[in-house]
Amino acid sequence: MGIDVVPVALGARSYEVRIGSGLIDRAGAEIAPLLRRKKAAIITDETVAAAHLARLVAALEAEGITVSSLALPPGESTKGWEQFARAVEWLLEQKIERRDMVVAFGGGVVGDLVGFASAVMRRGVRFVQIPTTLLAQVDSSVGGKTGINTAQGKNLVGAFHQPSLVLADIDVLGSLPPRDLLAGYGEVVKYGLLGDAAFFDWLEAHGPALAAGDRAARHYAVKRSVQMKAGIVERDETEEGERALLNLGHTFCHALEKATGYGDRLLHGEGVAIGCALAFELSQRLGLCAQEAPSRVRAHLRAMGMKVDLADIAGDLPSAAELVALMGQDKKVVDGKLRFILARGIGEAFVADDVPPDLVTALLAEGLRGR
Repeated sequence: MGIDVVPVALGARSYEVRIGSGLIDRAGAEIAPLLRRKKAAIITDETVAAAHLARLVAALEAEGITVSSLALPPGESTKGWEQFARAVEWLLEQKIERRDMVVAFGGGVVGDLVGFASAVMRRGVRFVQIPTTLLAQVDSSVGGKTGINTAQGKNLVGAFHQPSLVLADIDVLGSLPPRDLLAGYGEVVKYGLLGDAAFFDWLEAHGPALAAGDRAARHYAVKRSVQMKAGIVERDETEEGERALLNLGHTFCHALEKATGYGDRLLHGEGVAIGCALAFELSQRLGLCAQEAPSRVRAHLRAMGMKVDLADIAGDLPSAAELVALMGQDKKVVDGKLRFILARGIGEAFVADDVPPDLVTALLAEGLRGR
């Protein structure tokens, strides 16, 4: 299969996303040409460090790069002020400068936090994303959105700070627990649903093989997802318009994540999958799409063994009215209006900010009754 290269064309901030096998072991050769002095600081989490850090350090040192590393605790709770401050202080202690490179080596939590730390260090140092989860490879590592969660909500503090390079090693996906892989698949499905019906067709045919370990299927799914995201980011880097489509399912998802405490009860990609199903159901109830569309979305997610409904979330959930109130704290609220990504069909998403809150409440109440 070789290495596929997807450019993200943003003028002076342009970079490449390289996708393929063996990229961790050749990371030194990939990163060295970007360095003005041969120094790099890796921030990862303890789980990824145990499995893969030694290989990455060896690859960098083989190119004569001086390497230091910090491993943070794994999990969504790391993506907050405490570990962010720890990361920034550590980078300062390592005397990282603008001519050096920070390496974010992990899933979406590490990528978002380390990207934000890089954005504020010395008013901006360069960083490389080496995403180790399917979710991070197809979504969070590309596009320059960085940030942390606060008590008020998810990703409310952050910055746009583009990486200098993204290395998506398909082989590393083989070490993911099945639940984590499927959570990432929630973001893959999102791309077909928002703008590429043919890709959704392909996923219906090849998704089970992807989940079972088919490397070629994984490679293509990552490549197509990154191509779609890169195109949208190029046209709308700071989410003034079209980039909002990437939030399909996320208004529901972020409320559910907050309600479940940003923990293992609901992984981000699981929330996205449930959110996409709800968004299509809402679209159908608004008369925007045929009933076939939400039925097909649910059928595919079910066939993949994923969470689809509110009933699939363990434990208690707040009332429908309380969930809608949580949505009101989301950063996608504009002038006090809830903004949803809705669809006229599979592959035909659009931004809507005039959705009646009572219809959303009724949809959620129905889902809660099914628990």
